[in-house]
Amino acid sequence: MAKKSTAGDDRMVAVEEALGKTEQFVEKNQKLLMYAIMGIIIVVLVYFGYQKFYTSPMEKNAQDQIFMAQKYFEMDSLNRALYGDGNALGFLDIIDDYGRTKSGNLAKYYAGICYLKMGNFEEAIDYLESHDPVDQNIGPMALGAIGDAYMELNEPDRAVAYYLEAANDVDNDFTSPMFLYKAGMTYEMLGAYEDAYDAYNRIFMEYYKSVEARSIERNIARMKAMMEKE
Repeated sequence: MAKKSTAGDDRMVAVEEALGKTEQFVEKNQKLLMYAIMGIIIVVLVYFGYQKFYTSPMEKNAQDQIFMAQKYFEMDSLNRALYGDGNALGFLDIIDDYGRTKSGNLAKYYAGICYLKMGNFEEAIDYLESHDPVDQNIGPMALGAIGDAYMELNEPDRAVAYYLEAANDVDNDFTSPMFLYKAGMTYEMLGAYEDAYDAYNRIFMEYYKSVEARSIERNIARMKAMMEKE
């Protein structure tokens, strides 16, 4: 029994020594710890203040400003959509003034599509690549549009890479088969019939409910025939 008591006493002594050292550390570094806690509180307050008084109003203003540019885009009035109409801002102005907001990021996508439709393919690529694909609906479309721009620049190898990236970015029955089909057509143009077959066959196997799947068996048969000739 004496041994157990001694062991218990030793543990109590060890705990007391540890507590004593902690108290000594706190006493010696009291000011430093207080400054550290105050610093953390200040950082938290600054962050929430920034969000409330700067970021949120900027987001609201950007949403209000992009409305007319989107309307012009829907009307296919691309110059006004890009540059504004003298009263409402265009996508390029929104990028300059609100580039860090969600609407500013969206404006980069719209600007890229505008340039693509206007035949300014390098500018289209620049803006589409600067767009942060946070939206699952827009992300694949932006990647596919970059592929379209490279096709127009006669760079099919780069185009097909973006088509495949767009097809795999978000798995769905709309964008995935659409860009797989474009990838297949590009591979076919390049004479890469096996790769084209694989792209078409993925549509047949994985996206059989899609629009592209309705006639995809003809493409598959054509690629089989081409591979047999090689």
